[in-house]
Parts: sequence; C-alpha cells; structure tokens
Amino acid sequence: MRRSEFLRAVQDEFHGRAPSLLSDLVLSALSGRTAAEALDAGVPPKQIWLALCAEMDVPESRRHGVGRLEPRKR
Repeated sequence: MRRSEFLRAVQDEFHGRAPSLLSDLVLSALSGRTAAEALDAGVPPKQIWLALCAEMDVPESRRHGVGRLEPRKR
C-alpha cells in the first residue's frame, strides 16, 4: 500500500472524520503515535491502515485491497 492509497482508503472509509482520526487518534499498536506521526516516522502505510482499522472496528471485508484506483480503460 502506497501513502496515496492509504490516504484514499482513510477518506473512503471514514469520510469527514478522516482528518481528525489521522491527527488526533492515538494508536497503541503504533507505539502510542497517531497515524500522521507514524507516517512521518516512516511506518509502512499498510501497517498504519491495519492498526487504524483494528482500533475503529472496521470489518475485515473492508480492510484489504482498498485505496487503489480503478485501472485506466484502454
């Protein structure tokens, strides 16, 4: 998962709450950092996404393969 895919997935899942969750929610799975702090520290976006999903009780079915753009039509 790339950083852009992570940010798109957070926005798609949490809508208007996304900015607040990224900057305010402290995640114990990320050593007490917020998602934004973890990104800045170089933690892989997929690890952050999974920690955020676990904390927010996102169903497993919505955790994998998100954030990707649809392939371009040729």
